[in-house]
Amino acid sequence: MNRKLLIALVGAACAIAQTLYAPKGKPAQYTPPHKPHTKLSDLLANHKGQKSWRQVIVNDKDLKSEYIYAQPGFRHPRALHPDTRAWWVILEGEVRFDIETIDPFTARKDAMVQVPMQTLFSYEVVGNAPALIFETNIAGAKTLFAERKDAPPVAGYDWMPVRMSREKGQWLHNNKPVVYYDEIARKIDNNELRGTIRVVEDDRGAANFIYGYNSKLPPLDEKYRGHYHPEGAEYWLILSGQIRYPIEGVGVVIATRGDVVYVPPNTFHAPRWWGDGPSCRLAMNGFPHIAHLTDSR
Repeated sequence: MNRKLLIALVGAACAIAQTLYAPKGKPAQYTPPHKPHTKLSDLLANHKGQKSWRQVIVNDKDLKSEYIYAQPGFRHPRALHPDTRAWWVILEGEVRFDIETIDPFTARKDAMVQVPMQTLFSYEVVGNAPALIFETNIAGAKTLFAERKDAPPVAGYDWMPVRMSREKGQWLHNNKPVVYYDEIARKIDNNELRGTIRVVEDDRGAANFIYGYNSKLPPLDEKYRGHYHPEGAEYWLILSGQIRYPIEGVGVVIATRGDVVYVPPNTFHAPRWWGDGPSCRLAMNGFPHIAHLTDSR
């Protein structure tokens, strides 16, 4: 038997379905910058005419994500995060990464890139077109720079030289420096992989690649509320197609490529692949094995 299939079957056999009593707070409690649906088309329209820009989309107690739009030649200087893992999705353009312990590589459109904690990295937008990058790190993450000249002013902080003993390049949990949407999608279509693939796993964060077809799902049940998370929010960057979200207290959202959908704790939601053709969402939250609670009444 295939080893991965065996592990999946063992994991399924160990899962326990049990009725418990969970707290359920008020749903859809949004605080800036969070919104149920951030449309990429709106972001591009709002920043029209700007050669470069950054906009924070998520900044909660667990994770921080922002969009970065940059021209060729833009460079993030050599730096590291002392205690956190960072990851990027390249939606447009080409970005060359130089990550300690591996050979430099150029990430093209639809690449998902990551770097572990305590690992020096830099990146630069290359080619002839601007890059659109979705960057994520653990909430409150700090950056240490290799050169003092690269350290920007930070309110409330001074920069000082320090010494650090570190363990570089600890990938762990099957994390890889770079994976591509089309490669994963092809393997799922060929039944070599399941429809949900974890592409980032850290003690305080995770990103799951969730790919499939509306046509292969059961008929839509308009009354189905899905599940909620009691301790943390969940959000999704749409990588392809359409995703349908009924969100408690909000209504139904239909999101497309580049959009971000955010659901706070205590809020029922039921993501579903939608439309014709394949759909994919990158699901992110602060818990590698976040609890999904359904109504058992």
